Amino acid sequence: MTGVAVAACQPVTTRPPFPPVPEAAATVVRLAPPEATRLLAEALRQDSLPVARIEQRDTWLATNWFDTASHRPIHHRPLGPDDIRIRAWADPTRPGFSKITVETIYRPLADPSLPDRELDHQVPHDHPVAARVRTILADLVKRYGGPPAPTPSAQPSQQPTEEELTPPSEQEQPEPDEAAPQP
Repeated sequence: MTGVAVAACQPVTTRPPFPPVPEAAATVVRLAPPEATRLLAEALRQDSLPVARIEQRDTWLATNWFDTASHRPIHHRPLGPDDIRIRAWADPTRPGFSKITVETIYRPLADPSLPDRELDHQVPHDHPVAARVRTILADLVKRYGGPPAPTPSAQPSQQPTEEELTPPSEQEQPEPDEAAPQP
C-alpha cells in the first residue's frame, strides 16, 4: 500500500523543473495550450528555427543550442549571444486561452562552479532571434486572437454629487457663529 501512495504523489511531467527567465517574451493567444504548443512549433520551424523537442501533452518545446547565423546545432560549449537556445511554455489562462512564454537564452560566461540554469540569460531585446520570436508571437495573436477584452467592473460607476461638482468658492458657507470671536 505504501508503494502506491508514494507513486501517486510524484508528478510525472517532461517539463523543465524551472520557470522561464523573467525577461522572456510572453503573450496570450486564443488557443488551448496543446494547440498553442503545436502551432508555435510549426511557426518556429517555418521561420527556420530548429525546434528539437515538442511535448504537446506537457505543453512546452525547446531547441538544442544552435548558432544564430546558420541555425545549425552547435557541438561546443554554448558561450556568447551567437549560441542560443529557445524554450517555450504554454499555460492555460482561462478556457480556450493560453499564455505562451518564450525564452531565447544564451550564456555570457562559462563557470563550472554554477549550475547550468544559473548561467542562462535572456538575449538582448534587439537580438535578431528575439525579434523573430516576438514577430512569431504577434502573428499567432493576429491569426488566432489575443487575450479577451477586459470585462467592465462589477460595480456601477458612481455619478458625482452636485456638491462634488461645485467649486469650493461657490459652495454655501455656514453662517459664522455669533459667539465665536471674529478675526
